Amino acid sequence: MMYTLIGGKRSRSMRVLWLLHEMGLDFEHIQEPPQSPKVRALNPSGKIPVLLVDGITLTDSTAILTYLADKHGQFTFAAGTTDRAIQDSFTQVILDDLDALLWTASRHSFILPEEMRLPAIKDSLKWEFTRNLDRLGARLGQGPFLMGDTMTVPDIILAHCIGWAGGAKFPVQNPAISAHNTMMRGRPAFKAALAD
Repeated sequence: MMYTLIGGKRSRSMRVLWLLHEMGLDFEHIQEPPQSPKVRALNPSGKIPVLLVDGITLTDSTAILTYLADKHGQFTFAAGTTDRAIQDSFTQVILDDLDALLWTASRHSFILPEEMRLPAIKDSLKWEFTRNLDRLGARLGQGPFLMGDTMTVPDIILAHCIGWAGGAKFPVQNPAISAHNTMMRGRPAFKAALAD
């Protein structure tokens, strides 16, 4: 099976690109910005990433990561297990407490029309982000990955969010989170995705 990933690396598409490299799957990567005519033809919202699978269009990075992990039985625990519920809990916490704050900051930096932006909101978002990182950091410590010795989908989402935070000038001061990020970004598949 050959996958086609559409989306630039400076977006949530990087998460999918990284997982494809981790899994060693065959894929084509088409660099395309959000809202381009090609993207809008596949996803009316204009958002990336888009993954083409046997004529089907999949959207949303987390949905794509989950599909790939479930399909190939890698980087996930089996559905219906308590380990999967804990894994999914990590995913949801990262999306709600980190990704959503970074996305809101991005919208008020360059996405929304200038007259709709509220630059002052970023101070409260940074405060909340730091608080949430400390809460997440308190859940770590049983292994190198969020789920102990097993790398799963939320590890990639977390590492992507921490990289995004650096670019957005959000402070990352929690030692456990920083150590996780250093370990994840040292992985050969991450480096391969950056070079793709």
